[in-house]
Amino acid sequence: MNYFSWAKGTIFVIAALVVLTGRADAQAVTLRGTIESMNGDALVIRTREGESATVRLKDGAGVGAVVKAQLADIKPGLFVGATAMPGQGDALKALEVHIFPEAMRGIGAGFHPSDLVQGGSMTNGDISAVIDAVDGQKLTVAYKGGRRTILVDKATPIVALARGAPEDLKPGAGIVVFGAIKGADGGYLAASAIIGRDGVKPPM
Repeated sequence: MNYFSWAKGTIFVIAALVVLTGRADAQAVTLRGTIESMNGDALVIRTREGESATVRLKDGAGVGAVVKAQLADIKPGLFVGATAMPGQGDALKALEVHIFPEAMRGIGAGFHPSDLVQGGSMTNGDISAVIDAVDGQKLTVAYKGGRRTILVDKATPIVALARGAPEDLKPGAGIVVFGAIKGADGGYLAASAIIGRDGVKPPM
């Protein structure tokens, strides 16, 4: 099974957005945690809730990686995704920001609910302005039909999406599994996944 076909690399982003906006199968869930072990094509994941879950990826599943980025990497013209909570006024307070590669520009553009935290949202769009603030930056993220102001401080996790590689799947790696459906045996079959590389924990 080849989990890492970049020809299908955008699938994991699309699947993630489908789950986050509630348009996926009602039984599908998102699992976030750390890979504990591997048994053939099965991943044993310790979820952030402290439970153990056995996950297999569907044939042709999209798998990507996240790598460390920083506030200085966020510049006008980039296409980004930001998970956020309501902030002061009309502004949103970023919980995380991920930078898309150019090949994924436009994926899931818009403003959507997020399941990362209760009351959270996800905004995917182009950065049209970056303004320095006292404790970080104020981003204007634009998409067709709207724009959002998002406050990013120095503690906000910032990552960049990259191609997945076989060596990314290993014990200790952080992982987010999207579109996971529980089977009769108690294990999950998932549509896509994002893996943390070089110790980075996927913040989304």
